Amino acid sequence: MTEVRHPGLAAGRWREFSLAAQLGNVGSEVSRTRSWRDRNPRIAQGAFERALELMDLTLADPKHRGARRRLRELARVREVLVDFFAGSNEYGSTGESIQRYFDAYAVAARRA
Repeated sequence: MTEVRHPGLAAGRWREFSLAAQLGNVGSEVSRTRSWRDRNPRIAQGAFERALELMDLTLADPKHRGARRRLRELARVREVLVDFFAGSNEYGSTGESIQRYFDAYAVAARRA
């Protein structure tokens, strides 16, 4: 995954979003990944790669650097995504549990 799929966001616009908005947007790609997983694996893979890119942008956002617990949680969320969609699901995640996690942030972003 070397291709930048969100050039405008990667150029710095992503940093303007709140954490809730960032994770809500990741959740949109996670939802797409889940929706297309059985119907069209190619489309699902693209959505999964976009979700990972957005997680990486979130992890690289300077506003999160001072919060070790936050960074640790974000890194773990990325790990869980990879484990669920591309690994052996050692964490025992479900698509529903992952979606609930991100949906909470989407709701918070809408309220803000």
